[in-house]
Amino acid sequence: MPLLKINSQSIPFESGQTILGVCKSISLKIPTLCHLQGTTPTGTCGVCVVEDQTGALIPACSTEAAETMEIRTDSPGVRLARKTAIKVLVASGNHNCGVAGGLKSGFTEFQMDARDMEDSFNLCPAWGDCRLQDLAYEYQAKVRVFDTQWKKEVPHMSNPMIVRDYSRCIGCGKCVKACNEIQVNKAINMGGNNGRDTVVTSNGKSLMESDCVFCGECIQVCPVGALVEKKARNDCRPWEKETIRTTCPYCGVGCQQILHVKDGKIIKVTGAEDGAPNKGRLCVKGRFGYDFIYSKERIKMPVIRENGKFKEVSWDQALDYTADRLKAIIKESGPDAVAGVSCARSINEDSYQMQKLFRAVFKTNNIDHCART
Repeated sequence: MPLLKINSQSIPFESGQTILGVCKSISLKIPTLCHLQGTTPTGTCGVCVVEDQTGALIPACSTEAAETMEIRTDSPGVRLARKTAIKVLVASGNHNCGVAGGLKSGFTEFQMDARDMEDSFNLCPAWGDCRLQDLAYEYQAKVRVFDTQWKKEVPHMSNPMIVRDYSRCIGCGKCVKACNEIQVNKAINMGGNNGRDTVVTSNGKSLMESDCVFCGECIQVCPVGALVEKKARNDCRPWEKETIRTTCPYCGVGCQQILHVKDGKIIKVTGAEDGAPNKGRLCVKGRFGYDFIYSKERIKMPVIRENGKFKEVSWDQALDYTADRLKAIIKESGPDAVAGVSCARSINEDSYQMQKLFRAVFKTNNIDHCART
C-alpha cells in the first residue's frame, strides 16, 4: 500500500483516496463546510486547505493523495488561510452569531440591525448549532465589514416545512449535492439571486412548485441557518434538549432516527448518519410527520361499537371480541368473507405474522398492506 507523509508521519492510503479521507482514517481533524460524504467534492468553501511540500495550499477534500506528498495540516500558513476563508464567509451574509470584531458586551451594531430586520429572527435559528459559528470561534475570525447585500433578502416563510433564508446562505452547495446526488430529486441547483451565487430551485419557482419531495435532506446537511425546519426553528438551543436514537415508525424499512427532545416532547427529527439502512436519509414522513404523537384525536384505548356508539374496552376484551366475530363470519360465509390490511407503520415481522394468520389460520389470501398514513 502506498504511503504519504502527514505532519511528518508516514500514512498508508488507497488509490483514489483524498487527503481529507486519509486524515479521517487516522482521526486527524480537518475542518470543512462544503464537504459531503458520498458526493462529488468541490473545495468551494476553502476551509479544508492544507499545505504540501512546495508550500502550496490545496483543498484536502478534492485533492487525491499521492506518494510524493508531504502534507502539513496545521502550519501558520494553513491556519491563516482557513481564518481568512472563514472571515469571508461570515462577512458575506446575515451571520449575527457573536463573532464580530470589537464585541465586548451585547450585540454589535450589525447584529442589532440583523435582529431588527423585518421578517427576520431575533437570533439565527442555527445559533449554537452552526458549523460556521464553531469555526469562527475556533479560528477567532473577527469581522468588521459586512456585505449588506443580504438586507434585500427576507426569509421565505410560505412553505409549511422548510424555511429558506438566502441572507444566511454561504453558497457551500451541500444542500444541492444532498438533493441531486444523495436523494436524487434534482429539485435545486446553484444559481444567481439578487446578484449573489446561491441556491435556487431547478425551475426558478418556489419549493412547492418544484420537484422537491420535502425529504428534508437539505436541512440536515446545511452547515448554517440558511435552511431550517419551520416547526422547530426557534423551539430550543442545543443545550436545552436531549437526543434519543430510535427506529422510524412509518414503515417496515427500519430507518434510524435521532429524536430531539425538550421537556419530554419531540421537537425535531433527524436521520442517524451512522445507521443502516438509511445512513442519515429520511422521507418526508420520517422527518416531519411526528405531530400525530400529540394529536388530541389519537385513540389511546381499543374501542368496539355498541348500539351505534364506540366504547372503550380493555385489550383482552377487544381481542376476544375480534376473534369471536372473525370465527363467526368464517363459519357462516367462508374464509374469503374476511380480509386483512396490515398497517403501513408495522414492522416487517408484524406484517409477516399478519399474512401468516390470514393464509395459514383463516385459509384466505385476502391480505394487503396499506401504504397510507
